[in-house]
Amino acid sequence: CRLCPSVSVQANSASGMHVNDECKLKFLELKAKRNYRFIVFKIDEKAQQVTIDMVGNPEETYDSFTKCMPENECRYAVYDFDFTTPENCQKSKIFFIAWSPDTSRVRSKMLYASSKDRFKRELDGIQVELQATDPTEMSLDIIKGRVNL
Repeated sequence: CRLCPSVSVQANSASGMHVNDECKLKFLELKAKRNYRFIVFKIDEKAQQVTIDMVGNPEETYDSFTKCMPENECRYAVYDFDFTTPENCQKSKIFFIAWSPDTSRVRSKMLYASSKDRFKRELDGIQVELQATDPTEMSLDIIKGRVNL
């Protein structure tokens, strides 16, 4: 809890990973102000914390987002997906994507997997979660399928 710093320190040590405040602030800006199309996060193993790797401007495409995901390294990402429903309503959903390519190091995959749930809890407002090990598992068709288009 926020009133008891010692409790949050224990929660952090459960996964061993601290979430940098900048991650939460940028996510809130994406959610409330729509300042970003996406945010890519990485784990800094030396500092034992999740940090921001890169952000995408609101006009960025889904294709430019997927190109930001490293071929051989794990990442977390949030993507603000805009779509039009069959009833012609403009909507958006915030996706959480856990990127864990088969070619990344085993230690890295384990670290990202064990820290994922705790990190996700820090980002209040995620609507859809996606796990991807190669680009086809996070294609635009899959994203559209998850919002029932």
